[in-house]
Amino acid sequence: MAAAPPPSFPAVKTSSSRPSAATLQALTPHRVASVGHSPAVRWTLIALAFLFLLLFLFLPLAAVFTEALRKGAGVYFAAFTEPSALAAIRLTLLTAAIAVPLNTLFGLAAAWTIAKFRFPGRSLLVTLIDLPFAVSPVVAGLIYVLLYGRNGWLGPWLQAHNVRIIFAVPGIVLATIFVTFPFVARELIPLMESQGDNDELAALSLGASSWQTLWRVTLPNVKWALLYGVILCNARAMGEFGAVSVVSGHIRGQTNTIPLHVEILYNDYNFAAAFAVASLLAALALVTLVLKQFIGRRKKAAAD
Repeated sequence: MAAAPPPSFPAVKTSSSRPSAATLQALTPHRVASVGHSPAVRWTLIALAFLFLLLFLFLPLAAVFTEALRKGAGVYFAAFTEPSALAAIRLTLLTAAIAVPLNTLFGLAAAWTIAKFRFPGRSLLVTLIDLPFAVSPVVAGLIYVLLYGRNGWLGPWLQAHNVRIIFAVPGIVLATIFVTFPFVARELIPLMESQGDNDELAALSLGASSWQTLWRVTLPNVKWALLYGVILCNARAMGEFGAVSVVSGHIRGQTNTIPLHVEILYNDYNFAAAFAVASLLAALALVTLVLKQFIGRRKKAAAD
């Protein structure tokens, strides 16, 4: 018995099965319209986003400035001329002036190492950089108390050499450095990895030294990301509360930063002064957002 002939299929023309660019361009608007959300869904999501910002961002900021100016400009500016307020502002600026440059150097060195080299323990280093994001600031402060406190691991040795870290400025600086050191590194690492090392290798092959390559090639390529990270680091350093609160001791006029001074004023029922000083931090946050937006656009334009 003869075998049945195999079924025949229509021939497929592979050369003509792929639509042309003109056809794809003509179909794209219809495809977008078919898979996109309806106008009602789109405007509902936009309204919810603005409602969320109104309730949790704009209204609290407006309340801070309203309460700060409720008793007039005289009371508002007097809150900043009080000795303990001036001491808190000076200590905050000093802490940021130490922590931010150190974290900038660390972030640049860490990003350079992680992006340009492959070595054992690289993934561990990346994980450790992210550690302050996972650890509570209060826990970070307690760690420093455990290490450098009077009854801590190094406490007896520090006392014997008359070195004071906890409940003093060095402890505040150390705690601030801990909670802020990921910001610069985390901005630089993805950018350096995406850029590769072709520019640096070309500079070195042309006779440039390592320092010349760093200053004339690497830093210009990452300057906007670096500045972006520095601004975020500075904002966190000046507004940090949890870790600093643990290691400071709340000594008025000596170890109180601006956030701690606001807490003390509020607990003393001096609401006008508390909101006045808090408005300084709120203004800092607004300036940070504006600079962040500006630098973010410049960074995106430089990447494109």
